[in-house]
Amino acid sequence: MEQVALSWDHCRSFLGVWRTGSLSAAARASGLTQPTIARHITLLEEALDSGALFIRSPHGLSPTDLAGSLVPHALAMEASAAAMMRAASGADGEIAGVVRISASQIIGVEVLPPILTGIGADHPGIDFELVATNETSDLLRRDADVAVRMVRPAQGALIAQKAGDIQLAMYAHKDYLARRGRPETIDALQDHAIVGFDQQTAGIQSLQSIGMPLKREIFAFRTDNDVAQLAAIRAGFGIGICQTNLARGNPDLIRLFPKEMSFSLETWITMHEDLRGNRRMRLVFDRLVTDMTAYAKASAGLH
Repeated sequence: MEQVALSWDHCRSFLGVWRTGSLSAAARASGLTQPTIARHITLLEEALDSGALFIRSPHGLSPTDLAGSLVPHALAMEASAAAMMRAASGADGEIAGVVRISASQIIGVEVLPPILTGIGADHPGIDFELVATNETSDLLRRDADVAVRMVRPAQGALIAQKAGDIQLAMYAHKDYLARRGRPETIDALQDHAIVGFDQQTAGIQSLQSIGMPLKREIFAFRTDNDVAQLAAIRAGFGIGICQTNLARGNPDLIRLFPKEMSFSLETWITMHEDLRGNRRMRLVFDRLVTDMTAYAKASAGLH
């Protein structure tokens, strides 16, 4: 019997079922029919000469241990296919096409939109895909083309340029201070509502490494979404950490302990070295370095 060839279509259907837990949901997400998805899974099992990839459970289709071991490889194929489409999206000789950018939640939501607006105004042929996440995108796997990272890149085969140190400090809304009083010492913070994280991130670990006493138990408002943390501070829920640039634009935010609680996070612009010859990728990389460097200097009060 002739062996079935491994097909990306089959792997894509495999990921669809893995993500949704059902044939019908995977079919709706992909625009295919349920029988087609089922046939793809069967053909993939035959191509791999393996046992079942999914088993039925009370909650739908659950991946087997074998399927779990295949997921990282299928995700890498998916990322490579998307990167291939982005690479082919620009015509030869033109600065046009898609650039996928990964950045932390705050940088992605609060900082990059006006920067990308400026790049887009100068080069309207560039389309942007923005992934705002505190998880580190794997540039080697091509999860993104360019990344703005708050920690120094550790992976090889990457171009990385430091854009400076973004300053952070502790702030509270004036309404909160009017309601609860202004803490005069750091020890007095234990009597206040503190806004902070639920689970640790690389950025939090960086702050802890420079002596910031950040522990989950001290927070009255816990969320791993940095945008929600910032919104809580702006709403007057409590005291929290905020980039000085963002607080400077809101006169209702009052800085606390300016001498004792002043710290910074490194900011790096990175991309895969294989993209250095792509004109639009290099242009976006260079503009991000320039604009994020200016942003970092402004956060320190330098002009």
